[in-house]
Amino acid sequence: MLGRFIKSRERRHAARDTNRVVRPFEWGAEFVVGHTNGDDPRDTLARATREALRRSDEFYALPPVEDYELRGERLTWTSAVRTPSPENNTARARFFPERKPTRRAVVVLPQWNADAQSHVALCRLLSRLGIAALRLTMPYHEERRPEGLERADFLVCPNVGRTLQSMRQAVLDARASVAWLADRGYERIGIVGTSIGSCTAFLAFVHEERLSAGVFNHVSGYFADVVWRGISTRHVRAGIEGALTLEELRESWLPISPMPFAERLKGQRARPMRFIAARHDLTFPADLSRDVIARVKSLGVPLDVTWLPCGHYTSGERPWVYLDGWKIVSFIRKSL
Repeated sequence: MLGRFIKSRERRHAARDTNRVVRPFEWGAEFVVGHTNGDDPRDTLARATREALRRSDEFYALPPVEDYELRGERLTWTSAVRTPSPENNTARARFFPERKPTRRAVVVLPQWNADAQSHVALCRLLSRLGIAALRLTMPYHEERRPEGLERADFLVCPNVGRTLQSMRQAVLDARASVAWLADRGYERIGIVGTSIGSCTAFLAFVHEERLSAGVFNHVSGYFADVVWRGISTRHVRAGIEGALTLEELRESWLPISPMPFAERLKGQRARPMRFIAARHDLTFPADLSRDVIARVKSLGVPLDVTWLPCGHYTSGERPWVYLDGWKIVSFIRKSL
């Protein structure tokens, strides 16, 4: 009965947003490789995908950032990925210093279409507990959203190449956040991500060994499967379906999926991780969470798993939001 009730609430939450737009399918190879010289975009993108997987250290490499600027609690810098939207090319974050210096800090990555207040309460709590928090504004969100868009449509969209570019930008912005904290003397740095922020956080975690711990709030192994099956991304699937199968889309979006990079954890120093999943999640379906949990566990690396008795949207509602927050904060305090 509880499961039926929660799933009903999940569907109502998903239906309340009436400004979703079904955008047309595009290969968008130019977003990944620049000029395509008239080549077949499917082939161009396939080659770029294979190369990104083979040389992911280069795909997710962070060039030096020279223009960090902190004004009050607002941090800005030029994003390492240049997109067609000038507003989006300035990376932005909000800094919550710890009450007493402890040299511990966390990068916080909110969910898709988060507003400016999302995860702020979490950051303030971490700050009070002696852990600095740097909340990143995800690409195409808040001040980074181009005029004319009501939602962060370009972060996840039926343009295959643009989605690859946007997620790569999110990972590099997260790594730039880690670099800024390290430059300020923080010695133990963690990362916390929710939903698409969780996917971004995991990709950053496996490519950034300065991170000492991670909490991944809602987990799934394949980016495409969440888009295809989740109730929050039906409009994205509607733009893709008919042009690509799920299997083809999964192959195209492997460079932004956690599953292909899980193996990297075996060759790295042991770092504590917590995966948080929801039993009644219709956005990150629970079987997809179980698959990536099983894969990471099979590697023999430190992994703590928590299952919430709610769904994706309802994890932000009382009483589950308190349970979720406690699972995040308690693990970070223990692990940093």
